[in-house]
Amino acid sequence: MLLFTTSCSSDHEPRRSDQEEVITIKVAWWGSQARHEYTTKIIELYEAQHPNVNIEPEFANWDDYWKNLAPMAAGNQLPDVIQMDMAYISQYGQKGLLEDLSPYIQKGTIDISSIDKSVVNSGKIGDQLYGFTIGINVLSVISNDILLNLSGVDINDDTWTWEDMERMTVDIKKTVGVYGSNGMHPPDIFFPYYLRTKGEQFYNEAGTGLAYKDDQLFIDYFNMQLRLINEGAFPTPDEVSAVRGMESDFIVKGNTAITWNYSNQYAGFDQLTDASLTLNLPPENHENKALFLKPSMLFSIPKSSKQKEEAAKFIDFFINNVEANQLMKGERGVPVSSEVSEAIKPLLTDGEVKILNYVERAKGITEEFYPPDPVGSSQVMKILKDISDQILFEKITPEEGAKQFRKQADEILKNG
Repeated sequence: MLLFTTSCSSDHEPRRSDQEEVITIKVAWWGSQARHEYTTKIIELYEAQHPNVNIEPEFANWDDYWKNLAPMAAGNQLPDVIQMDMAYISQYGQKGLLEDLSPYIQKGTIDISSIDKSVVNSGKIGDQLYGFTIGINVLSVISNDILLNLSGVDINDDTWTWEDMERMTVDIKKTVGVYGSNGMHPPDIFFPYYLRTKGEQFYNEAGTGLAYKDDQLFIDYFNMQLRLINEGAFPTPDEVSAVRGMESDFIVKGNTAITWNYSNQYAGFDQLTDASLTLNLPPENHENKALFLKPSMLFSIPKSSKQKEEAAKFIDFFINNVEANQLMKGERGVPVSSEVSEAIKPLLTDGEVKILNYVERAKGITEEFYPPDPVGSSQVMKILKDISDQILFEKITPEEGAKQFRKQADEILKNG
């Protein structure tokens, strides 16, 4: 696996005046090889327009990124621009490691003139803006139109229910012989959404414990998955764990009619299969205002940075520069700037345009952004996945899992 890779841009170093001070900043992110390649091109573009700036990229896969970021934080050596996730922003922000970005907005270093206030505020914890959202995602159910047509199943994503989803996936298995769905993985994404359709939240507002009080909701959610696995409509847990990347996903292989993902994943699936794919809103999205928007990721600046002003300028470039976003093509989520989003639309593939239209449709339903996860959420997510695996492998019952999860999650969240 790829550990943090740092490379100086010696091959494309821009000409600098002897009178100019050379500024070096480090920019860190996680992602696929394709993301690394276009982000490197964006960096080259920035350096070409700012000849006195040298950017050192640091990138890794998701797991290694966070493993390596922690000791950097402990050693006060965080990169100047950090790609941040909602699961970790509270942990880093509330421990005093991240700069409040509000002053850089107030003085215009980061231009928000074409960005909705709700987007800007999505990186706030209390009155501190610890991260700037660089793309918008929405939960989606991506369907293979050919397999749906063969099965006679039609998704009306304005009205479909969880019961409809169950019936459809079983019908697909019986008529076409493929899985109705890839299952709802990971549970830390789809169980909180299920709770919202029932009028409940996952974490309480203070972030000190679970918000939902009735464990029957947990039990019902996992019983639904067990029924669908036993019906052959969902793959078994060991089959799911064997999937490594988009190339081996069930929908790419033609082994399922539906895959549950965030909207920005659509482009990758669309490129990897010849089948016509459709983005559908998840079940019961109107119930209890369940649907929400989510930052795909954010950029943060650590307090330890010696080049905060330049780091803020790079963030502004990343979100507002049309040419940079033409390279990105919404891979990090739909651009947050309405001007940029409109400007790049003519250059996008049909699949990429579908993502923009899907997110715009969701924004017509809700302006709510899912709040940052509280401190300790990364451990809670791990526990939920471990307990989910035990339930789906039938090592414990959903009832036992509900009790174990509540006890462990509340203890972690209470202690921060």
